[in-house]
Amino acid sequence: MIKSDAVSRYLEQTKDLYGDQLFISLANESSHVDSSDESLDQFFDKINQCQKCQLGQTRTNFVFGVGDPNADLVLVGEAPGEQEDLQGEPFVGRAGKLLDKILSAIELSRNQGVYICNVLKCHPPNNRDPLPSEVEQCESYLIHQINLIKPRLIVALGRVAAKTLLKKDLPLKDMRSIKHDYHGTPLVATYHPAALLRNQNLKPAAWEDFKWIRRLIGESK
Repeated sequence: MIKSDAVSRYLEQTKDLYGDQLFISLANESSHVDSSDESLDQFFDKINQCQKCQLGQTRTNFVFGVGDPNADLVLVGEAPGEQEDLQGEPFVGRAGKLLDKILSAIELSRNQGVYICNVLKCHPPNNRDPLPSEVEQCESYLIHQINLIKPRLIVALGRVAAKTLLKKDLPLKDMRSIKHDYHGTPLVATYHPAALLRNQNLKPAAWEDFKWIRRLIGESK
């Protein structure tokens, strides 16, 4: 039996994306949003003027995401920072450069095999954590991006992203090294690159995470 809260969440997400039209499959499979003919660019064009929450009034750029539209790996942070807001691209600056080095070490890049985005598409003032109301308005966009990309694995970067996606307010150490599920796609959690810049002692554990991430992608092929 499908839980009523899951049905309600699905209907709300579908309404956010497509208005009052409901798309269902008549084949022997679960109901789903019919997005087979839509590209990420088309989806971006639909939502980049979003004003569903107050962050739409203060952003410089709507930070949709960047990378391979057919990626095996989707990396998700919590929200754009100040530089991301100015440049319109997630994970730039020192943290972004470190992330690029880590990806290169496992033979991936943000343009090949990887897509990078955030739960929120707009920058929260003073780099504060996303508010639950903002996540509620914006998460359906992330879910639809993932549905379009169809990755083999999602990686939540940092405790805030992990607890937001998993709906578990736990320390990151209790969410790492476990394969979770996010709307049908495997998800693992690791450190945010900014945390690695602040605390060099976390780098060995993060490297173990990314070696495991590489193995998980290979095992799923």
